[in-house]
Amino acid sequence: MATEKSMEIIKGAILLEQKGKSFYKQIADQTSSNAVKEFFENMVVEEDSHVQMLSEQLTSLKNDGKLKAVDYRENTKEISEQVLSASIKKEISGAGYEAAAISAALMMEEKAVQYYSNRANTTDDAEEKKLFTWLANWEEGHVKLLIEIDKELQQSVWNDNQFWPY
Repeated sequence: MATEKSMEIIKGAILLEQKGKSFYKQIADQTSSNAVKEFFENMVVEEDSHVQMLSEQLTSLKNDGKLKAVDYRENTKEISEQVLSASIKKEISGAGYEAAAISAALMMEEKAVQYYSNRANTTDDAEEKKLFTWLANWEEGHVKLLIEIDKELQQSVWNDNQFWPY
């Protein structure tokens, strides 16, 4: 394993996750929507778990010169049904603060997927490939969820403003 390069990538990943966590916490703290608050609080918890896991791997890399072998599990928590509930659709205004936050969150998550995917595709180390593939897949789940929410918002705005030709 190219230890210095791997450490640099993991530090970048930690920073990416910390930025996401801070951003999502700010949204959760500022929104007046309970559904949006709950969604972003869940995102904070997930980003925090990524920071912790990446920090442990960074420590392992520093101390042992390699990543710990970990059995990464897919996210078993299905938040998409919870998030796309009627309450979140009802509480988010298509032109409001929450809608802008969803768009910004989508861009952040897409950046994370790209960062993790790039490392997974360029490393020769099996544990590092496994780690970054798992992270890319997890963040891709966030991207899909945010796209669904964004589409719902767009449809709502179009319906409210009668943008349909029929």
